Amino acid sequence: MFFGLCSRARVPACVFALAFALAGCSGGLGGLLSSAPPAAYDLAAASDFPRRSVSARGQLVIAEPATLAAYDSEKIVVRPAPGEAAQLGGAQWQDRLPRLVQARILQSFENASRLRAVGRPVDKLSNDFALITDIRAFEISVADNTAVVEIAAKIVRERTGRIMAARVFRVVVPAPSTQGAPAVQAINEAFVKAARQIVLWAAGVV
Repeated sequence: MFFGLCSRARVPACVFALAFALAGCSGGLGGLLSSAPPAAYDLAAASDFPRRSVSARGQLVIAEPATLAAYDSEKIVVRPAPGEAAQLGGAQWQDRLPRLVQARILQSFENASRLRAVGRPVDKLSNDFALITDIRAFEISVADNTAVVEIAAKIVRERTGRIMAARVFRVVVPAPSTQGAPAVQAINEAFVKAARQIVLWAAGVV
């Protein structure tokens, strides 16, 4: 095997080479085994809505947002340059982003208390309307040090399938850093502002 390729005079050198190779492999595996898992981050729901004197009306189902493959995972997207996509190192979302956004938008509606009922399609509400959304951007832009959240929304009347209203919500906030927790905090701030706008807009339609 390995020693068969070495002459007796060169056996010590071969042994040293083999030991060095094994040590290198051991160090590489040790680095992989000891690497810390990425930190998992959540999104906040919008809250602190202004009080409303009229009673709540309408029922709304919140569908899971559609999106491109770049956002349809736990990865936190960073744009090093326009047209380029990368993942924020050492960090990820706690769940697939569309499911997380759906849950926090629903919670935002609950915090606002402006509708009689809100839920997911699996809740089988006798609903009047459905909120259909599309995540167009949910990322850190390195070029201008900003967090960008863009969500297209439609309100559909369930009985007829008619689109009652449609709007694109785009929020851009400064990011103190394009790495780590400060970057995630900036994305969260942009999302909370977008969610608040979506709730106030939808409540006026439903």
